Order: sequence, then structure tokens, then C-alpha cells
Amino acid sequence: MSALLAWFLSNPTVIAFGLTIIGGIGWGFHQRLAGAQAERNKQADEQAAATSEAQKIDDAIAGRAPDANRTELGRWSKS
Repeated sequence: MSALLAWFLSNPTVIAFGLTIIGGIGWGFHQRLAGAQAERNKQADEQAAATSEAQKIDDAIAGRAPDANRTELGRWSKS
């Protein structure tokens, strides 16, 4: 058994093949993490756009009289 292990560890082709497999697995994990980061960035951009739109709505409502605000907000409320 030890002779077989020694042969595997001393054979440059086997070592290169093993390192290639390990490198491929590492690259796969890196790509997976990069994809997750890209999705988080995309969601953050969408959240920023939604926040910006909400701010525009708030600014538009703030420029009206209180009675007009109540009428506008009544359309948005559930009750």
C-alpha cells in the first residue's frame, strides 16, 4: 500500500492531474462566490432605485396642502 502511495506522490503526471482537479474546484468556488456578490449588488441597486422612487413620491406629496395629502395617502393605505 505504501509503495502505491509513494508511486502516486512521486509521479509528476499524477501530481499535475491532482493539482488540476484541486485548482478546478477552487476556481468553481470562486465563481460561485463572485456570482453571489453580483446578485447582492444587483439587489442593492434595485433597492436604491425603489428608495429613490419612494423619495420622489414623498417629495411630491409634501408639496401639497394637508387635505390633499390625506386624499393622496388614502389611496395608498389599505383601510
